[in-house]
Amino acid sequence: MSIIPPAPPSQVNRRQFLRAATVAAVAPMIVPRHVIAGSQVTPPSDRITIGHIGVGRMGGGHVSGFLKMPDARILAISDVRLETLERAQGAVNQKYGDSNCAAHPDFRELLARPDIDAVVIATGERWHPLVGIEAARRGKHIYCEKPLSVTLAEGLALREAVKKHGVVFQWGTQQRSSQYYRHTAELVRNGYVGDVRNIMIGSAGGGPPKPEAPETLKDPPAGLNYDMWLGPSPYVPYSDVRVSLTWLFIRDYGLGCLGGAWGIHDLDAAQFFHDTDETAPIEIEGRARYYEDIRDVPYSWTVEQKYASGPTVIHMDLVTAKKRAKQFELGSMASLVTGSKGWIWVSRQGVRTEPASLADTVIGANEKRVIFSDDHKQNFLDAIRKKAQPISPITAAVHAETMCQQSAIAMQLQRKMRWDPKAERFIDDEQANRLLSRAIRAPWSYTI
Repeated sequence: MSIIPPAPPSQVNRRQFLRAATVAAVAPMIVPRHVIAGSQVTPPSDRITIGHIGVGRMGGGHVSGFLKMPDARILAISDVRLETLERAQGAVNQKYGDSNCAAHPDFRELLARPDIDAVVIATGERWHPLVGIEAARRGKHIYCEKPLSVTLAEGLALREAVKKHGVVFQWGTQQRSSQYYRHTAELVRNGYVGDVRNIMIGSAGGGPPKPEAPETLKDPPAGLNYDMWLGPSPYVPYSDVRVSLTWLFIRDYGLGCLGGAWGIHDLDAAQFFHDTDETAPIEIEGRARYYEDIRDVPYSWTVEQKYASGPTVIHMDLVTAKKRAKQFELGSMASLVTGSKGWIWVSRQGVRTEPASLADTVIGANEKRVIFSDDHKQNFLDAIRKKAQPISPITAAVHAETMCQQSAIAMQLQRKMRWDPKAERFIDDEQANRLLSRAIRAPWSYTI
């Protein structure tokens, strides 16, 4: 990949300021947004410039979100679909009332621009590590959608790049910026539920699957760069089914509801609640039932993951979870924290507790607190400006992804497994360790 060209003097000075603000030691708390916003109007020279890579389903939502941020300016977008690229470019230009947003079919062109401070990566997870590593190499701060990667080795490479190049990394697990999840974390960390016995998760999925339509192989449509869509994953002929949302359930691209289609959200929440972002479970066992068509990931599962000290995380599809604990009948996908003094059920819809008074507990000023964030995107921008750690940092991303990959491998090999959190490998199980990485297609590589 080409070396980034030198920036004009004024741009270099500005980028040096933003970079210096990141490399310095991170602060434990984010400065409140109203302090940063000040007059409500951010001078153009002080706005953080953004490039968006992947502007379809999730990425299009991020474009809309950052367009509302007064202290950010979108300068460029990239996508492998021409129609999607042009639609997002038009939305940005219409919002700003000009034609200054550039469209780059190849993300490397966007990353080579010296006038971009940060990137939003909302491609499929097969691309997250490659795009993220190159972004870090070029000094761009990163807001990256979840999951982190297709294999753990790729996620570890991205973590190394983020740390080596000193950029801010915000993971797209926005539940951490919800008052429901922040309050649950503070209740658990301060012992209000007593000793935590387990954290149960009810993800999506679990019902008998309807058969997927068979593939009809044909040439990719005009306007789609199918080779770039595949990226580092193995080459297979094009079909409409493969590039529909079905890709979420194909192991070459993801883990289905076990991972990116929902599970990664609440595995991350489990780590957040019990303050285990810096480690991972040491024992893993599980069972699953798998799709039997183009999809090849679990549709129903139960996985138990035990920490060296702390709770057991029991991750299930929602159908199974409802059979395991009555609280999952309260709503949709959720987490259930059970302790010696009570329980907390939390979802995006709200919080229910036993005793009921637990939900109204006010956390004292001298008690354990989590980073405050009520806006995930603003938290990212604040972290860049104030040299602070964001609420969903790379360490949290790696260890939540570790839990997903541990689960998938334990179910595939159908045996109980042990994990070394320091070495980040299975203990005495080379067959399992080989599944932590994969060969990727040329010319791509994870060069830091």
